[in-house]
Amino acid sequence: MRKRTLLLSAALTTGLLTALPATSASAAPSGLHGDFNGDGYRDAVIGAPLAPIIGKGDAGYVAVVYGTASGLDTGKRQIISQDTAGIPGVPEAYDDFGDHLTTGDLDDDGYTDIVVGVPREQIGRTGQYGVLTVLWGGATGIKSATDITSPLPQYKNELGRSVAAGDFDGDGDTDLATVNGAAPELNILNGPISRTGTATGHVGIDTLDQTGISIEQLVAGDVTGDGTTDLLVMGLEEISGGYRTRSVLYQGSAAGLTPGDKLAGGYAAAVADVDKDGYGDIVTGNFMEKSTSEPDGGPGGAITVTYGAADGMSTRTPVRITQDTAGVPGTAEKNDAFGWSLAAGDTNGDGYTDVAVGVANEDLSGQADAGSVLVLRGSASGLTGTGSKSFSQDTSGVPGTAEKYDQFGHSVLLTDTTKDGRAELIAGARAENDGAGAVWVLRGSSTGITATGSKSFGSTTLGGPSGLAYFGDVLAG
Repeated sequence: MRKRTLLLSAALTTGLLTALPATSASAAPSGLHGDFNGDGYRDAVIGAPLAPIIGKGDAGYVAVVYGTASGLDTGKRQIISQDTAGIPGVPEAYDDFGDHLTTGDLDDDGYTDIVVGVPREQIGRTGQYGVLTVLWGGATGIKSATDITSPLPQYKNELGRSVAAGDFDGDGDTDLATVNGAAPELNILNGPISRTGTATGHVGIDTLDQTGISIEQLVAGDVTGDGTTDLLVMGLEEISGGYRTRSVLYQGSAAGLTPGDKLAGGYAAAVADVDKDGYGDIVTGNFMEKSTSEPDGGPGGAITVTYGAADGMSTRTPVRITQDTAGVPGTAEKNDAFGWSLAAGDTNGDGYTDVAVGVANEDLSGQADAGSVLVLRGSASGLTGTGSKSFSQDTSGVPGTAEKYDQFGHSVLLTDTTKDGRAELIAGARAENDGAGAVWVLRGSSTGITATGSKSFGSTTLGGPSGLAYFGDVLAG
């Protein structure tokens, strides 16, 4: 049963949280998305949901690694679990704390906060499950946390199994979208959200009734270019004889979210302006082989680019990309899992957003499921295979060696932690070293991502537990 009282003193737990130097008292926080301590450098969150905490397997933790002029600094980090002072709850087996993450400034103080969805957390003895824990950003990093307690849906069935943040009603405050297993499936908690755990309001949306799609994943971004966040709902749609993957775009407005066009389905997505026309484009990844239930899959997986417009979807025909697309490194092979993970960012500073594609089950040098990451370039004509690059542990300059079942590219993040205008590639291999997991950081440059100067680290580097952890299973920033 969960502790419901937050230790507001938030004392640092010895060996778990590394204290960070406070910013100048006169310095205002940067307000930069992904900057948890307000120093002007973006930071990264790494989930390790299977990590043992006080002997409880799969209890899980999240690691926060802070950005600097030279990139992520593993000496400037925090490890946060439900055993950390100031964090609600107690570590329990199979809670998987850190398996569902998003970020946003929920309390409008200029510091980005971290939301941890814990859908397997039991609520007392009620038979209901699901908690939303907010780790609050501040000048010295994460020092306190709160469970959101109200308003929430009446019945909670794995609440928090997907989370996404954005300004869905255009009022200037960050809202939180989350999935619930009981109707209404989509729940919007209006911001600002206070540090006592109270949201400004709650809107429940029955997506199954409205669209026929049951939710599996949420991805936020501004598709229409109006400054209000839209929400991509990904899931399953019933068809004759079964179900198929399908997505629908809920458009944000002053009246809230309303369902719009349906589009390609899958299991990962990113919203990014890859052609620099002012509208966000939707990139969906479907790592499955093409079939009736997976119409947007492909030979070894596929991604689909659906271009955005002022009223939602462009009339332009969506573009499907596989490893057989001209310019894309490699060859499309069955079960490669191309499109397992996706991330967007400008890796060379040309103003066009690029897309990193995880190919988690790619075989390399006879090593099954070693994994790789491809970076596709944005351009005036859209996302293209021209100039794309491939990276793995067999790439010169990348630490390590490609080994079977590592799943390099299981997670990806593109974010500018150095403040040089070019996003770095952060790639996770959750199965590295028999499931201990690890993360790699590759720099951005004038020619895009480069392996030169890349580095890797794992749980123990940050002072976390050894053994099975799936460190790098989830990345956010």
